[in-house]
Amino acid sequence: KSMTTLESKTVIIAQKPESVFNFLSDFRNFGTLMPDQIEGFTTDVNSCSFTIKGMATLGLIFESKTPNSLVVMKSHGKVPFDFKLNCRISEQGEQSQLQLTLDAELNPFLKMMAEKPLTNFLNLLVEKYPVNHPA
Repeated sequence: KSMTTLESKTVIIAQKPESVFNFLSDFRNFGTLMPDQIEGFTTDVNSCSFTIKGMATLGLIFESKTPNSLVVMKSHGKVPFDFKLNCRISEQGEQSQLQLTLDAELNPFLKMMAEKPLTNFLNLLVEKYPVNHPA
């Protein structure tokens, strides 16, 4: 298995980094970001799980939080591969820049199958963030 890093596009959010950080630090907010191909989203404050239609069920828990700049989540429960989801926030004047990266341990076959849908998923998450616009 090798580590594959997938990146979302970068978006500008019309909020200060502190607001973005606080939003991403509570899994209950994640439901609002979930795209249509997500089923069975369940959550509490510290963990969530959901199914990407036709792919896999993924669970997440928080690994670390660096105030106003980085929220790191990692795979949790029975998942098809280990991964970390990094939410990188940077200040842009009165606004914030947000990019998600997924570090996933994918074998070559999984990488071939999952790379595109997972990258699309990351892009959909950042695009659905409230009050954002493309960078």
